[in-house]
Amino acid sequence: MIPESEVFTNKLFLNAVLPLLKVVAADVPELSAKFAKLSGVAQIAALDPDAPGGKVATHFVIESGAWTVVADQVHPAPDVELEFKSIPAMNAFFKGKIALSTLPRMRGVVARLPLFAAFMRTLLKMSSLLTVKQAPRDRDTQRLVVKCFFYLLTAGISQLNKLGHPEVARWTATSPDRVYALDVEGHPEVAAHLRVKAGKSRSGRGVYTRALPFFTLRFDSFASALGILLATDDMLEATKARRLIMDGAPEFGAQFGGFLLTVGHYVQ
Repeated sequence: MIPESEVFTNKLFLNAVLPLLKVVAADVPELSAKFAKLSGVAQIAALDPDAPGGKVATHFVIESGAWTVVADQVHPAPDVELEFKSIPAMNAFFKGKIALSTLPRMRGVVARLPLFAAFMRTLLKMSSLLTVKQAPRDRDTQRLVVKCFFYLLTAGISQLNKLGHPEVARWTATSPDRVYALDVEGHPEVAAHLRVKAGKSRSGRGVYTRALPFFTLRFDSFASALGILLATDDMLEATKARRLIMDGAPEFGAQFGGFLLTVGHYVQ
């Protein structure tokens, strides 16, 4: 039986991390140019004897550069596929623990080489963005890293709630209708939010416009956001210097921040 922690990690990869491939493919000009004339289905999967059909996967339907993400769902006949021998092998690979035992079986390398090559370049680009240790120097890359982290973290908390993670589920179970948000001043294109109510949760991309969020972690710049996200800046110092602004009660910020760290723990 697969340990619960491995299941949590895998669901986060399938539902929160891998969907970022679409974001990266759209936001990196050289990648979007490569996909402009490509169509097909690409899939990342792991064999799992306990899953329906013996496999778990997230797949992408690509039509002339337009991506549709189908998270946590197996496609029966993808054109390109990376298939891991087990859930732990897939988890280890995406955490950077690459060895012969964690390498996937690759399909479509010859028959669909242009699609395979472009998909792999996107996967490698996403991996490089999510594993940075210091803030990139150029502003466009900073923007994309912040966007990916904001999307990942909010979607990750919602996924943990749906999986019944004890701490997250207990938090949402007693919560009134509240929205928690991540934002960089003047850059709504990277914003993300999480809505919780009576045990239910839903993450979203962009600024929440139906009401004022209950709590927002707001940064004055991409560099400041990355200082906290990459743990290269002290949160108290950042708050004092107004690089980080907490719109809402600090105790809720600590709680929300704790769950952001929980997501990071599972996927790193």
